Amino acid sequence: MADPTIQTFCCHHNNRSDLALVIMDEFNTDAYNTVCMVSSSIGIFGAIYQVLPRQELNLSHRWQGLSAARGREIIVWLAVADLLASSGVFIRSALWMNFKSIMPMEDDTSSVVFCAISSAWTQYFYMATWIWTLCYAIDMKLLLGEKLGRPFWYHIFAWLMPAILTTLGLTILYVPNANCYDITSLSSTILRILPNYLATYGLLAVVMVANPLLYLSTTKDLKNVVTRTMAQMTGRERKLVQTIKLKFAMTNVVYYMCWIPNLLNGILLWTLWFQLPVKVIISLWYVMAVMNPLQAFFNALVYKRWGRRERFKLEWCYKLRKLGPGYYGASGSSDATTDPSESSPLIDAAQYKLTPRGSVNNTYSGTSPTS
Repeated sequence: MADPTIQTFCCHHNNRSDLALVIMDEFNTDAYNTVCMVSSSIGIFGAIYQVLPRQELNLSHRWQGLSAARGREIIVWLAVADLLASSGVFIRSALWMNFKSIMPMEDDTSSVVFCAISSAWTQYFYMATWIWTLCYAIDMKLLLGEKLGRPFWYHIFAWLMPAILTTLGLTILYVPNANCYDITSLSSTILRILPNYLATYGLLAVVMVANPLLYLSTTKDLKNVVTRTMAQMTGRERKLVQTIKLKFAMTNVVYYMCWIPNLLNGILLWTLWFQLPVKVIISLWYVMAVMNPLQAFFNALVYKRWGRRERFKLEWCYKLRKLGPGYYGASGSSDATTDPSESSPLIDAAQYKLTPRGSVNNTYSGTSPTS
């Protein structure tokens, strides 16, 4: 999971009475690591499902082709970040169960280094998923406003911002000797630990606030775009609008469901520092261990094409079929190239087939429904 509390556990623990050790006395590390491994395995499966290439549509309408390419590219990069984060959780938990200590002692430098690196890896890539989620919302806003996307800036923001925040927070926490708790005053301890919490949860909270606002604004644009391009608003167009609104809502639900436990954990830790409800905190850790890696799995359900079965582009399979038609069967080779793939980042456009109707900004055609 992506939680600054785990990163404080990576510090040396010279004082047997520090808060982390008190919590760990009631914590079953083997059960926790098992939960992490199971949920991260499911997350890895979901991320791989999203990354696999889909068959492409041969669309003459530029808006459809543009929306497919833009939305699909962001979804793939979101899945890549999820895949790397879930892999980090799985490897860390597997090694913790077998070789390394989740709570390094005074002279256990190797466990400190492993814990710090693996935690930084996980935090970095989960932060990247948050930003890619935000970039998707921004791009849908730009797309429905008939504006160009900013893929270069999406990549700069998604990969550079987590690097800055992760480096800043963990440098203050670990440098120079990774003795987070061996500090003389409470204020010094807070100044050493708090920046990493702010760096992590600040970004998490910003996306939680910004995404719903962007989607609310986008749904207002959506109705105008559909009315303008299709020149009518029948039951078919209303169903299209409602489907896209539902998909926007589900992306927010998934994000909140996966990450609100982390935010609650941070709030409880800093508001009840001296009277921590240990059992509640541990329960939240288990919830985070389940929900954080499952983000990739839920994203695979939310961002997939709705309305019909997806077909993957597995060219090597088709080549094998051509090489041995007598063995594999001679029929059915053409369906691999004729069936469309995801034509929109939002819904399956086959149900709402569009044809050019008029010009928009002298760059591409508008649309009208055809059957």
